[in-house]
Amino acid sequence: MARAASGAPNQHGGRTGVRIVVAGDRGTGKSTLIVTAAADTFPANVPPVLPPTRLPNDFYPDRVPVTIIDTSSRGEDAGRVAEELGQADAVVLTYACDRPDTLDRLSTFWLPELRRLEVKVPIIVVGCKLDLRDENQPVSLEQVMSPIMQQFREIETCIECSAFKHIQIPEVFYYAQKAVLHPTGPLFDQESQTLKPRCVRALKRIFILCDHDRDGALSDAELNDFQVKCFNAPLQPSEIAGVKRVVEDKLPGGGPTDRGVNDRGLTLTGFLFLHALFIEKGRLETAWTVLRKFGYNNDIKLAEELIPSFKRAHDQSTELAIDAVEFLRGTYELFDGDYDNNLHPAELDDIFSTAPENPWDEPPYKDAVEKTALGGLSVNAFLSEWALMTLLDPSRAVESLIYIAYPGDPASAVRVTRRRRLDRKKQQTERNVFQCFVFGPKNAGKSALLNSFIGRSYSESHNSATEESYAVNVVDLPGGIKKTLVLKEIPEDGIKRLLSSKEDLAPCDIAVFVYDSSNESSWKRATELLVEVASHGEDTGFEVPCLFVAAKDDLNSFPMAIQESMRVTQDMGMEAPIRISSKISETNNVFRRIVNAAGHPHLNIPETEAAKSRKQFHRLINHSLMFVSGI
Repeated sequence: MARAASGAPNQHGGRTGVRIVVAGDRGTGKSTLIVTAAADTFPANVPPVLPPTRLPNDFYPDRVPVTIIDTSSRGEDAGRVAEELGQADAVVLTYACDRPDTLDRLSTFWLPELRRLEVKVPIIVVGCKLDLRDENQPVSLEQVMSPIMQQFREIETCIECSAFKHIQIPEVFYYAQKAVLHPTGPLFDQESQTLKPRCVRALKRIFILCDHDRDGALSDAELNDFQVKCFNAPLQPSEIAGVKRVVEDKLPGGGPTDRGVNDRGLTLTGFLFLHALFIEKGRLETAWTVLRKFGYNNDIKLAEELIPSFKRAHDQSTELAIDAVEFLRGTYELFDGDYDNNLHPAELDDIFSTAPENPWDEPPYKDAVEKTALGGLSVNAFLSEWALMTLLDPSRAVESLIYIAYPGDPASAVRVTRRRRLDRKKQQTERNVFQCFVFGPKNAGKSALLNSFIGRSYSESHNSATEESYAVNVVDLPGGIKKTLVLKEIPEDGIKRLLSSKEDLAPCDIAVFVYDSSNESSWKRATELLVEVASHGEDTGFEVPCLFVAAKDDLNSFPMAIQESMRVTQDMGMEAPIRISSKISETNNVFRRIVNAAGHPHLNIPETEAAKSRKQFHRLINHSLMFVSGI
């Protein structure tokens, strides 16, 4: 397995050239090394610093042009050297084999200096003037470099050479180019001598994609298909047998079940072992060819050009298409091994084991959905997480679908909804996912509302949110209709920032204003926030339906609370406040009522005094024009 083709740009992570900077102490042979590599002849004289030197495209098998940058050793040129090092794809550090002091300077100056400059590229350490080393002091390269490489793990490889005797000169820049085009770092942990987790996850996905009959092993035919796809060359039956024999002979393990090969073919264990073996033997180009053929970049993530983007107006949203939802339902059933509608954390990790990481391990997805008593996810919670990710970051949602082997067209996995402005005009909406912005003063009960939505128990402690947080769940409506509701808590000190942008209110399908029904100041502040949001919507054209939620209904209301709230809501054309108590779990169907209001985008839109005045002014103007035209 692995006769790699060469030359295509995507094989090299899209690179069209490699820039190698050569640095080191004065007199260590930097310029002579470069001239000898480029001209294949030892120069009698070289200038102190060479101009940029470009090797021909076909100099190395990868056919990617190499530009070599010489650097000055003078102290006054340190700034210029630092600039060149900052633009390097790889660095060649030189020392002179006949001058031990230049070797010591690698660890006392050059390597620490590269760290100080934050030069995070492969480093090739090169011992020049091998022909001048004192033969009476034999020492192996491994003995010399092992302590330095232990201290400075960024060193990719070490090599000794002689320009005078033409010993290993082309190899110096070949290794430097190879370290850039086929880097070890993303794939292999040198210390533990194992594949890195992200590499394992990518190879597992590739294995599953190639295992067409899903029997957990690559048959001879599947192995041959893999070989042709990656290397454009079939495997002979004897070669396939040889691959299996290598795995069986060399894979560590005790019994026949963990030898990497079974009666159906090469198992995932054997597949991973083969790639680790290639890397250990220095054949990184083999592993990288496989990864790049399946769309991976140097970060072991799918290349950006494979991930569709979704253009949309500010008041349009994104939802999963029906086919994608059905695929996710099937995936849930497949991994919910005991069919108990409870996807355990380990089962969820297994679903995302072919992705670079679990996308829900970080905010805003972490803790955004309801957990079962066993800490798992129901199918509704699982689909709710996907709905939230599709709403907030549709490209990442599709990328995650691709990682877990979604078979459909990625660009068709997401649909862009109709503009809400048009929904309002038509007095209906086709959206299945509604986003609700939750406003309110501190300690009004916003977080408690979100927690109750996803089944979290009430807490007496008040932890006012300092950042936007989300809660998402499926809401059942009459007639078996299901809608997904996303609650987004807006901290009070974040409202000014939100309303400073014309478009930030546009993604909101409905706004809820929560207040503490026992506290008159909380009510007044909630009404102020309502006016601010409604005014912003009127000014920008992004008006939204609004509802009041009177929280803490288990406490005594402030005097005249009901009369005051009725006066304000009637005056602004809104429903009466929905009274709830998270403490005693009395929600008064608040979430269904929020969804119902969002589903009627032309209703419950508050009208401010300024809007009423403008409307009255326009009526007067129109009346005057009609009067004038009738004279």
